[in-house]
Amino acid sequence: MSETALTDRVRIFEETFARLRRELTRVVVGQPDLVEHVLLALVAGGHVLLEGLPGLGKTLLVRTLAQALDLSFSRIQFTPDLMPADISGTTLVEETPEGRRAFRFSPGPVFANLVLADEINRATPKTQSALLEAMQEGRVTVAGEARELPAPFLVMATQNPIEMEGTYPLPEAQVDRFLFKLQVGFPEPEDLIGILDQTTGNRLPTVEAVCDAPTLLEMGRLAREVVAGSAVLGYAARLVLATHPDRPEAPEAIRRYVRHGSSPRGGQALVRAARVRAMVSGRYNVAFEDLQAVARPCLRHRLIRSFEGEAEGLEPEQLLEEVLRAVPLEVPA
Repeated sequence: MSETALTDRVRIFEETFARLRRELTRVVVGQPDLVEHVLLALVAGGHVLLEGLPGLGKTLLVRTLAQALDLSFSRIQFTPDLMPADISGTTLVEETPEGRRAFRFSPGPVFANLVLADEINRATPKTQSALLEAMQEGRVTVAGEARELPAPFLVMATQNPIEMEGTYPLPEAQVDRFLFKLQVGFPEPEDLIGILDQTTGNRLPTVEAVCDAPTLLEMGRLAREVVAGSAVLGYAARLVLATHPDRPEAPEAIRRYVRHGSSPRGGQALVRAARVRAMVSGRYNVAFEDLQAVARPCLRHRLIRSFEGEAEGLEPEQLLEEVLRAVPLEVPA
């Protein structure tokens, strides 16, 4: 590839990412880090789990993202009576004009580029599992036939961390499919004033579509070309290994308060997200700081605390801080 062609690809990447960030921050007030991480996951082609109290704008964020993308979008409101066929679709029997009966597949809402799984923990495990194959393989199997989902395919799921009645915790296998788990915090006082002013007046901000599917896929391909050296990959591997209580690299807090550490998907998530962050920062190689910046959203949902850790009230954030402090950037010679 010529230098001019590469320069054009980089320019389009930077301009598109900046425009997406600008469109989202026009509507989502006071959450710059949240917006940045959602966009990193979007370019990396990873699913996102948004956790926060009601009314903090989780659904608004995903809906605004859908408006800024020229992609197909669907919203699934998860409820206890939702069935797997309500997500993946079903096969119908229809009568043809000739009087014969024929089967026709009616696709469910999962057949979209961007799927909002609202309050995902309100559905039963049977229904939650309908998303497993889709999130991992980019396809669903209905009536024994595998059907490909459109590319890109991204799931943005929301859940409420405090309301436990009528909810079903997500199985670890499904949680592991999310590239990021992002915590949606309460806005600062000045941001809250901005939200009140923006949402109670006559003029609501509008969002312009600035990115289509081919552009988004090309951005992802370019990010995957960012170089990750052996030292950086070694650091990512050591971070993952240090989350396992039976490993010598694990700090004391992990050995005492963690039952299971991150899967290899956690390491893959680290490197994928770090590549995108390096590209956004104007660098063509992954730095240690990129891995450290994405370690919390990549690994917080992959730490399973022990009974003692839950009893002590330790959050995965606190345990990850111990990991980041304990793991050296490079192995001593």
